[in-house]
Amino acid sequence: MEAFSSLRTPVFEISPSEIQSSLKKMGHVGNDSLSPDGRTALYYQDGGQMLWFGRQGVTDMADTLIQRLYQVNRIGFSDAFFKVKDIEGELRRFKALDFDKQHTVNDVIAHLEYNLTRAYLTYVAGQQYGFVNPKHAINRVESKPDSTGKVKYSYVNLFDSPVERPSRAFYAKAFRKIQNDSVGEMMTEVEPQSALYRQLLHQLDSASSDQSRKRILVNMERCRWQGPTPASTGKRVVVNVPAFMLYAYGPDSVMSMRIGCGATRTKTPLLTSAIEYMQINPEWNIPQSIVNNDVLHHAGDSSYFARHRYYIADRATGKKVAVGSVSRAMLASGKYRVSQDGGRGNSLGRIVFRFENNFSVYLHDTSTPAFFQNSWRGVSHGCVRVQRPFDLAHFLLGNIDSWTLDKIRISMDLPPVTEQGRDYIRSHQHEESETGRKLPFKLISYMPVSPHVPLYIIYYTIYPDELGRVQNYPDVYGYDNLVWNHLKKYL
Repeated sequence: MEAFSSLRTPVFEISPSEIQSSLKKMGHVGNDSLSPDGRTALYYQDGGQMLWFGRQGVTDMADTLIQRLYQVNRIGFSDAFFKVKDIEGELRRFKALDFDKQHTVNDVIAHLEYNLTRAYLTYVAGQQYGFVNPKHAINRVESKPDSTGKVKYSYVNLFDSPVERPSRAFYAKAFRKIQNDSVGEMMTEVEPQSALYRQLLHQLDSASSDQSRKRILVNMERCRWQGPTPASTGKRVVVNVPAFMLYAYGPDSVMSMRIGCGATRTKTPLLTSAIEYMQINPEWNIPQSIVNNDVLHHAGDSSYFARHRYYIADRATGKKVAVGSVSRAMLASGKYRVSQDGGRGNSLGRIVFRFENNFSVYLHDTSTPAFFQNSWRGVSHGCVRVQRPFDLAHFLLGNIDSWTLDKIRISMDLPPVTEQGRDYIRSHQHEESETGRKLPFKLISYMPVSPHVPLYIIYYTIYPDELGRVQNYPDVYGYDNLVWNHLKKYL
């Protein structure tokens, strides 16, 4: 090579150490080393090997990536966010050996290497897990006075579904795909697979307005927020808040019913859980927030408490205390529990469906069913009221004997359908005639749901109805705008 030393041109001279130095300076890890930007910066700061260059120069994988990134408008995104034109310009410069003092070969290689990796990781991580983290977005919507006194306000959690986020193992796999010439395969693999996503993708092609396009893109993003699925025997219950509808999916059928959800000021949280049991004629332990807002100013009013069938109990001992002995300040202290007797007129209705969650919410019947005829059904403090509670109970219990179902009917003041049930009612009619009032037949108060049935409380403003027809629903809590504000930088 010494014979060719006079031909050496500095602008063409590749320096691995200079390239590595430039790569290390190009990005910052920040607080989130598992974001695509953070992971790209960390990879090169840790001395990661070149991914897109080999002995023959830039690899074919770079061309594959650029071709795929030019198609991001298919999912509504802009190639500008992925710096596709910048990458392509630097690639042309590299292939044409168009270097000078402002664009040395080492600068061009470093920028190409870094931008290719960042664009690739951003795409595959976003398509696999979502470009917006819903826990960061939705759980920073509303604030409340902080109970610890450390800060003035704290945020209200409204999203509690187990959404997966990119892991180190995911990024390790993504890097291996580059090294194995499988970039195109990886970019296809991360595409959301749900039927709804494919329907939305089809709708995007023919979106007739900016507003329609925005709604489609926001719901496509929701399709990317996948989390672990609870174990199931083929059943699941889905509550879609914007639709004010509940869907009970069986192995080969679907049942739907209207629901009431939290009002705008007391939103129903979005969560994933599993229905474990049901209570018939439950007592209602009134949340302290409702006590403070609705009950407090009636402290000491025995007629108010009797009219609503409320009673007061000491939380420490569980013993009931006389209404007249509990002052407003005592109720506000939280040391006393206000509850409503179960049965007719109870705010929870005649049955409640329980599941684990961090919000003390549940599905339940209602004593005021007339509101189900309204189109706007944001009426609760966060719980979900169901239109046909007995049908939901039957769905959850599955193939259960007819007498047990009749015991639930009778306990809920519904007419029995079996002869055994009708005989039971007839045998007790004399008691009603003697007392002159309708008896509260409480044959059963608790039923386990085994196996537990997965429950999803979701928020989709485009979603299929019980017949599979995709419908549009109003953005009742304003979450479309919220997600859009986080998503639009990619568009």
